Amino acid sequence: MRRLINQQPSVLNSLLLAALPFALVLLAYAVASEARLSINPDDKLLPDWSTIEAAIIRMGFVADLRTGNFLLLEDTMASLQRLAIGVAVATVIGGLIGILQGLIPYARAMLANFTSVVAMVPPLAILPILFITFGLGELSKVVLIVVGIVPFIVRDLALRTSELPHEELIKAQTLGASTWQIILRVVLPQMLPRLIDSVRLSLGAAWLYLIAAEAIAAENGLGYRIFLMRRYLAMDVILPYVFWITFLAFTLDFILRVFQRVTFRWMYRGQA
Repeated sequence: MRRLINQQPSVLNSLLLAALPFALVLLAYAVASEARLSINPDDKLLPDWSTIEAAIIRMGFVADLRTGNFLLLEDTMASLQRLAIGVAVATVIGGLIGILQGLIPYARAMLANFTSVVAMVPPLAILPILFITFGLGELSKVVLIVVGIVPFIVRDLALRTSELPHEELIKAQTLGASTWQIILRVVLPQMLPRLIDSVRLSLGAAWLYLIAAEAIAAENGLGYRIFLMRRYLAMDVILPYVFWITFLAFTLDFILRVFQRVTFRWMYRGQA
């Protein structure tokens, strides 16, 4: 008897199974929307597909009468710029501190407990402090992303660094390598793909902090637009924006995953 855990789906079955949850969600929405609109044609909670399509065209392909900009494009570029800067700064800071904390005992003794405590502080709770300290401009939004994801990156990379085979470090020292040579030639090449994994895992949180900051104090951005439309119960705009954010997040994760596979092929040797 073939056990279920040993059965592998074919390529076609894999594609069908992957599409099934999305199809069920769309079907459930269509049924719920039809049911609500049949009772109240003016219902705004679950607009029909034609209303959503009209909103997408209006936001993405028709220039705004006041500014002359395409609002979806403007909001997307503003949010992606903030996200890119915040994640890039957090990656550098988190990667550097994480490697030092995981490799050097003195750094671990000084930073391990501090990092654990900071990681327990809800970043959204200190958002008012960031706005007071750094103002309502771009800097406070970037700082919130950095503060939010750096502790996770540091703890994850420190753990992975501490798990490196001790024999490698002994061999490098036997060959006369200094501490910095060990970091640059032994530790860093092995930790870079792990750092990408940490960044991928923290992208969801980074988007959360970005949307929260834009919702409170911004003049453009995906989060700003969603919370602006909330005042008018414009679900025909909010839903496409939510789907668009999800698509962007998935695309960024996919790009990082492909970059990791192409750049660090040695990680995948021997894997199916």
